[in-house]
Amino acid sequence: MISASIFLGMPGPTSMIIIVVAILLLFGGKKIPELMRGLGSGIKEFKDASKEEEENEEKK
Repeated sequence: MISASIFLGMPGPTSMIIIVVAILLLFGGKKIPELMRGLGSGIKEFKDASKEEEENEEKK
């Protein structure tokens, strides 16, 4: 019962294809690598900051 409610909010494969096509139409093929690079660097900064926070907690 619980597992069924978890999958309720997840988009299906058809929805994912529509989202990808919409992103391609909005940004074009040349802008997508720049967007992904920015997203990747943002995720990396977030992980580094959380790791630094954990190290500060352990020192206390």
